[in-house]
Amino acid sequence: MYPESEILFPYRAIAPLRKERGGEWQELVEQVANQKDGNEDTLAFSLMMIRMCDCLNCDQSSYKASLGCIACARRTVAAEKTSDIMLRQSFEQTRQEIRQLLSVR
Repeated sequence: MYPESEILFPYRAIAPLRKERGGEWQELVEQVANQKDGNEDTLAFSLMMIRMCDCLNCDQSSYKASLGCIACARRTVAAEKTSDIMLRQSFEQTRQEIRQLLSVR
């Protein structure tokens, strides 16, 4: 229905978020975007964004879905009230979750 929308935040949507916030955010996005899809950091970043964007509650008939994942993520990141440092901390916490989940396998 909407070719720019996916079920969950996609890897291809990471790099376009680079300029949405300040230096700390830009460094994080650069670090993650330069890694291969499926890497621990890309998984952590995607999970963080899935939570921030509320992807699990996105309905393909919704306005958010009609925007597409990149536009939705840009809007979400730009509207986020927490600091870039707090977003970085959120990423680090999510990366720890990913590490724990991967170590169970």
